[in-house]
Amino acid sequence: MKNSNPLEKDIEKKVVEYAKSLGLLSYKFTSPAKRSVPDRIFITPKGHVFFMEVKRRGCKPTPAQEVEIMKLIKQRANVYVVDRVENGKAVIDLELFGE
Repeated sequence: MKNSNPLEKDIEKKVVEYAKSLGLLSYKFTSPAKRSVPDRIFITPKGHVFFMEVKRRGCKPTPAQEVEIMKLIKQRANVYVVDRVENGKAVIDLELFGE
């Protein structure tokens, strides 16, 4: 039976596979000194960098994650929160083809 609410790691894995198939670099973003950073950093073949926080369907970032996301946005970084594989793929397409 197909899981109607896949785990965050499963969503992330499929989005990363899609990004890599299009030539993007993807790095798992962890910072020992700074908690609550977005899950992923993506870099397009043209050098454009953006961040993605992946959640389970219907889940929202924690308050600490929201603070970190807002810090990045204030620095003019593109940061996305996705809770579905389709949304993650749409972000990849937007950042890759909408440049």
